[in-house]
Amino acid sequence: MAKKTTAALKSISQPVALAPSSNGHATDVEAPYIEVYGAREHNLKNVSVQIPRGKLVVFTGISGSGKSSLAFDTIYAEGQRRYMETFSAYARSFMGGLERPDVDKIEGLSPVISIEQKTTSRNPRSTVGTITEIYDFLRLLYARTAEAFSYATGKKMIRQSDEQIINYILKHFADRKLVVLAPIVKGRKGHYRELFQQVAKLGFTKVRVDGELLDITAKMQVDRYKIHDIEIVIDRLKVTAEDRFRLSGSVQNALTHGKGTMLVLDPDSKKTQFFSRFLMDPTTGIAYDDPAPNTFSFNSPYGACPTCNGLGEVQEITEETVMPDKRLSISRGGIAPLGEYRDIWIFQQLQLILKKNKASLSTPIEKLPEDLVQRLLYGIPEEEDADPKKANYIEPFEGIIPFLRRQMDSDSDNIREWIQQYTQAKECPECHGYRLKRESLHFKIADKNIGELSVMDIKELSNWFEDLESRLSDRQNLIARELLKEIRKRIGFLLEVGLEYLDLHRSVRTLSGGESQRIRLATQIGTQLVGVLYIMDEPSIGLHQRDNERLIKALQHLRDIGNSVIVVEHDKDMIMHADYVLDIGPGAGVHGGHIVAHGSPTEIFESGSLTSQYLSGAKHIELRKKKRKGEGGELVLKGAKGHNLKNVTARFPLGKFIAVTGVSGSGKSSLIHDTLYPILNQYFFNAKRDPLPYLSIEGLDLIDKVIEVDQSPIGRTPRSNPATYTGVFTEIRQLFASLPEAKIRGYGPGRFSFNVKGGRCETCEGAGMRTIEMNFLPDVHVPCETCKGRRYNRETLEVRFKGKSITDILDMTVEKAVEYFENQPRIIRKIQVLNEVGLGYLTLGQQATTLSGGEAQRVKLATELGKKDTGKTFYILDEPTTGLHFEDIRLLADVLQKLADKGNTVLIIEHNLDLIKVADHVIDLGPEGGGGGGTIVAQGTPEQVAKLKKGYTGKFLADELKTSKYAEETAA
Repeated sequence: MAKKTTAALKSISQPVALAPSSNGHATDVEAPYIEVYGAREHNLKNVSVQIPRGKLVVFTGISGSGKSSLAFDTIYAEGQRRYMETFSAYARSFMGGLERPDVDKIEGLSPVISIEQKTTSRNPRSTVGTITEIYDFLRLLYARTAEAFSYATGKKMIRQSDEQIINYILKHFADRKLVVLAPIVKGRKGHYRELFQQVAKLGFTKVRVDGELLDITAKMQVDRYKIHDIEIVIDRLKVTAEDRFRLSGSVQNALTHGKGTMLVLDPDSKKTQFFSRFLMDPTTGIAYDDPAPNTFSFNSPYGACPTCNGLGEVQEITEETVMPDKRLSISRGGIAPLGEYRDIWIFQQLQLILKKNKASLSTPIEKLPEDLVQRLLYGIPEEEDADPKKANYIEPFEGIIPFLRRQMDSDSDNIREWIQQYTQAKECPECHGYRLKRESLHFKIADKNIGELSVMDIKELSNWFEDLESRLSDRQNLIARELLKEIRKRIGFLLEVGLEYLDLHRSVRTLSGGESQRIRLATQIGTQLVGVLYIMDEPSIGLHQRDNERLIKALQHLRDIGNSVIVVEHDKDMIMHADYVLDIGPGAGVHGGHIVAHGSPTEIFESGSLTSQYLSGAKHIELRKKKRKGEGGELVLKGAKGHNLKNVTARFPLGKFIAVTGVSGSGKSSLIHDTLYPILNQYFFNAKRDPLPYLSIEGLDLIDKVIEVDQSPIGRTPRSNPATYTGVFTEIRQLFASLPEAKIRGYGPGRFSFNVKGGRCETCEGAGMRTIEMNFLPDVHVPCETCKGRRYNRETLEVRFKGKSITDILDMTVEKAVEYFENQPRIIRKIQVLNEVGLGYLTLGQQATTLSGGEAQRVKLATELGKKDTGKTFYILDEPTTGLHFEDIRLLADVLQKLADKGNTVLIIEHNLDLIKVADHVIDLGPEGGGGGGTIVAQGTPEQVAKLKKGYTGKFLADELKTSKYAEETAA
């Protein structure tokens, strides 16, 4: 075996000789290479390779060729497993184990850190500020140096020592009678009988209740349903310098009983003044606790806004969600939570109310008087309800919305889930989206609270921190010096990787895979670790050509401080700047898994591989000389103002292939994903999600549906696969159920499903694998001993079509399935499209969890293409080139062109110039990201945008078009 792998290593890699150690073997410490022997994970064909350490190495190759299998599933998995092995067996039992990757041996491996796309948190509490830790430093900065202001008067809060309080009273109340009071109850309900007894036991005889001085009597109590203020009368005295000792004792006594606060009452003028050891507003007596870092944390009960629990938004039941279509009558389901008319109490109640108002259940809601609709929604007062003529109508009507609001607090998960359908996320009215309680938002540094800083984009925040010292006091500067250094350093790292348009408040859920990777990359640059192997998965996703340079510099910086960097990437610039390139292929899936070329970018150029042909220009994506004329109509979105959009009016010509471009953060997603798509989705499908603010939209009648194809997974369990997602498996099961053998046995389509009882193997419940728990060792997945991994029981597998069982079909690649089902029109249509989008290498039963984001998106695209279209569909694709090789982009471009040829409108949000240049119409947003973006800088054909050279896209597009060729010229 060893001879075999060594031979394979020589034939594939031909490496530079290793530095031998004294015993003739390469030592891991000094090894100039990471050596992989016999990698067979997924589709890798016994790959043996040497990867130089301390270099920027790019793994490239056609999508599905095995790049991620080698980088993540082999090298990273082994590095992680070895790290886990350093723990004791006891510790490993709590952490769960890791499977050993299918590889003979890996040598020269450093500690490994993986920065993948799939690690984004779905937690709504996770923000850019929390994951970069900048917000944590800001919290500490505010806790230690911020000044407090009263939320009632806006005045600066003061804190006083006991000595200062005594001196103040002596100075301002000299020779006047005073009553010293200790507040014990502030604005609370209750009868307080026990409290008065305790005060009497302490030796006090008087209290002040709601501004009135009273003697404490036996069984004394107050109205339990009213709000009260109660203070203990500590002392009554005349303020003189000679009586300082008595005054001092009284003040200290009052502060003790008042838990740090006290007040003095002038009995003549009845005016009171508050004093506090804590932060206090001298006018109103409002006191804040001393600030701590958790005072500014929206994840802590000490800092979170009580209304939204620190989420910045509240779920509200609105009229729009309860009555989405006012053209319907109540009997036809106009009030969505009630559904269509049934003979139940609520409909009888509504019928009586409507009858009283000369209307009926069959009247469309839009034709009912507005005040009547409001009463149906929000209830009818009891006095209005009384109607002696209607004996069966005596209960007051609560209203639909108050009833639903009550159900939101139900103990039943099912009821709460049902109510979710009729709620909308709205900005919290209490904290206005800042997530913090009002006290926390009234601590300020240089006139800014922490919430205002968190919504600034990184560039603006960087400028604000630039000369902050000049706006701080000497004491603040002394405390903040080290903190400011740390904050500036971390902000600098985010600027370095091109994320100046993000803000700290931005939820991590809304970030693209590339953005979250670059945030983690910035964090890693900040750690300044050396001797580490970093593995990254397409960090250039969502990055404009302009910002690519900064990303490459950041990766080179990681390399230069003494790390090894492996990047799985298709970007031309990244490949050209690499020290070493591994080209994996030659095809995808079963046709891949080999190293087809390796070496410096120059050596790759000369290798003749598919990648090298695109890099050298021998192969390229051809342009169309004639652009589509389109359908003549256009969709016009006017006055879009969401996020950073500056009153944008965008025109989308229908029946064309449209590319929306611009630098990262210029407003592309805000315009398309958050404004246009929700508008169309609400119009065609009554979707819940509200679009960002806009004025109007024209041309909706010119299209008949909208389809968005994003990169979210097609399923989160191994049971989901391309066959089930595209719906072709349903057709295949029906085909099997219609076979003579199945009919004789009485098998229906359900017999051939591995998700329901009947035909599946019950030992593994149709999974094909069984998990064996090993306690101290990793769980082991073994093929099911009953069905041998075939998912079905023996009787089901005896039904065969053209010699193959249902399991054989699931194990078949899309390419083979195209030939196999050539005479089954219903099946072939769906499978053929999977092949056309470049997924011929996938097996029909491949687990959804093993698909990349780009593959999942193409499966979705194929599913939509497999449906019959009307030629009036509006397709929206968000960065469809993610994870695609040049050759795959060519296939994708052909598919999208076919869609547009049928009269559909295809809109893509894209940075990849290969796809932008073949569009009919380009809308370029910018010119910058964040606050500097949000306007349309250029629009027209790619050639027109390139000529204008406004914005960054035009300049890069002009360079790309110079080297591109037109299809007609090539044909000639």
